[in-house]
Amino acid sequence: MAPLLDSSLSLPLVVDRLARPLHDLRISVTDRCNFRCPYCMPAEIYGERYAFLPKREILSFEEIERLAGVFVELGVQKLRITGGEPLLRAQLPRLISRLAQLPGAPDLALTTNGYLLAEQAQALADAGLRRVTISLDSLDPEVFGRMNGKNFPVARVLEAIEAAQRARLAPVKLNCVVQRGVNDAGIVDLAARFRGTGTIVRFIEFMDVGTLNRWNADEVVSAREIRDRIDAVFPLEPLAPAYRGEVASRYRYADGAGEIGIIASVTQPFCGDCTRARLSADGHFFTCLFATSGFDLKTPLRAGLGDAALRRHLADLWRARADRYSELRAGEAPPRDKIEMFRIGG
Repeated sequence: MAPLLDSSLSLPLVVDRLARPLHDLRISVTDRCNFRCPYCMPAEIYGERYAFLPKREILSFEEIERLAGVFVELGVQKLRITGGEPLLRAQLPRLISRLAQLPGAPDLALTTNGYLLAEQAQALADAGLRRVTISLDSLDPEVFGRMNGKNFPVARVLEAIEAAQRARLAPVKLNCVVQRGVNDAGIVDLAARFRGTGTIVRFIEFMDVGTLNRWNADEVVSAREIRDRIDAVFPLEPLAPAYRGEVASRYRYADGAGEIGIIASVTQPFCGDCTRARLSADGHFFTCLFATSGFDLKTPLRAGLGDAALRRHLADLWRARADRYSELRAGEAPPRDKIEMFRIGG
């Protein structure tokens, strides 16, 4: 059988062992973060003396650009800049500008906690950034301060959302990780705040990413419950996925006031359509958010490996991929040494 072709590049379409194409690449540009969210980087572990990656171990912009270019040649159409907190990386618009000029014009997006975004949104947009996703776990100042681990004010993130809208980084998406007994009481308030604004709130089931966030299944508020709570106040209608591999189940408000998304990795796993790869700040390639290890790309890159050999290597790694952790979670003992989320960009 002849290989499937990517119609945009006329190259063989690289698929894994479950026939999932390589479509999305999340690029972590730093392992550092100014927040200490308990579900990601708990403050009691990542304190002031914690040793993050030294500068020499982090990929340069030139190295990121080269790797991203090879991934695009293999079929990647979406590049998302992540961290840690990516806006802590100095001169980030320079990287955005380089990636925006890659052949094939991949879709460029950024995920951020928003705390430093207001002053950078326009420069990022001018450099070629198209969209932004901002973490916002609560509108309640006390709850928000507790969940970011630093008591940072929610007002600054709300300012960042407005700045992103002015910069036309649209549609702005907001990610809310929902934990029972922590912030679930504010689900409807968050939906109400952004109804009719063009901003899309996405509610995420509390996931067992990494090993340090004290995940407990009792704290998971299911996608069904999230939907039902909002639907009881603002009737919802389901929407079809915008593309294969979209992680959020989409719903529109019946009165036309916009839409929300719900990401149900725990109760409704979507591994069968997962098209995401991840590149860590120190140059490791991960094929799953719940991975226990990655593949070192930095060492061969710095040793002079050519693009053609690098392309073959990445294609072979993706073709060997069979990850489906979320589908197996209920029936198997989870691994004890999963990579922490801030290291691979969430």
